[in-house]
Amino acid sequence: MCSCRHETRISCGPAVLWVGFRKGGLTWTGPGGEPTWYATWPTLRRGFCPHCGTQLVSVADDSDMIMVTGFSLDDRSGTDPVGHSYRQDAVPWMTIAHTDDPHAPQPASP
Repeated sequence: MCSCRHETRISCGPAVLWVGFRKGGLTWTGPGGEPTWYATWPTLRRGFCPHCGTQLVSVADDSDMIMVTGFSLDDRSGTDPVGHSYRQDAVPWMTIAHTDDPHAPQPASP
């Protein structure tokens, strides 16, 4: 975990829904085409809408995944949260509920 607070405040909101896709499996189909890219860390790039500047994606150079902001998707089916980062830093009035991670090991039956 980085010692700076930049990563947790990048969205300027109380939460961000990220959805991960394999880089090779994502196609830009919107009228704006591919995002405008900016290096926001030595090994991290973020993509923004070329028209309005909204943050859309984040991708680390050494990852085969690209993280897309969930609410920028036209079809959000299957995007139920399975975890969250920095929960201990949430504001006191924010409670976060999520479904069980379908990939997590299941407890043994008694």
